[in-house]
Amino acid sequence: MPTGTIVFFHSRKGYGFIKQEDSSTDVFVHMDDVDGPDLIEGEVVEFDIEQAPKGPRATNVTRVSDEDTESSEAE
Repeated sequence: MPTGTIVFFHSRKGYGFIKQEDSSTDVFVHMDDVDGPDLIEGEVVEFDIEQAPKGPRATNVTRVSDEDTESSEAE
């Protein structure tokens, strides 16, 4: 599952963009695809990617906890 960082999120309109760790392409994200409250810029997330009519869109977006990030870096 790809990971990335929220680089922009408009909480009133409910959408934003994720900068992927392994790609230069940003991915559109909508609140309908996020578990929990609004996303915050700088937050690390995991997600699936589907091809939408306007380009790649993140689905099944989940936040990565600090513990998950630390254990990934240790490997």
